[in-house]
Amino acid sequence: MAKILISAQIDLDPAQREEALKSARPFIDAALAEKGCIHYDWSADLSNPSRVNVFEEWESEEDLAAHFRDPAYTGMRDHIGQFGLTGAVSRKYRVDAEGPVYNDQGVATEDFG
Repeated sequence: MAKILISAQIDLDPAQREEALKSARPFIDAALAEKGCIHYDWSADLSNPSRVNVFEEWESEEDLAAHFRDPAYTGMRDHIGQFGLTGAVSRKYRVDAEGPVYNDQGVATEDFG
């Protein structure tokens, strides 16, 4: 079974971004408590004052499908739209290989072996 990653960039009114993230905590916590949720992070982009970066990792497509039906998802979707949403791009990825970034000698490597 392949894990699923989601990467998204959401642009909000810069004056509202901090409040959007602070008040989203209940939705983030609820998603983190869902079956199959490994990571669920919404954070301010330090290079762009309007951008929120989203990273999610799910155990399976089934777990992600359940998340999309859960109030944590629909609540966050509706919540974030109240803060001057100006754009959003999101992509999902099915992971076919996984490995450490650093080898036994402590050197970063692209190798999955």
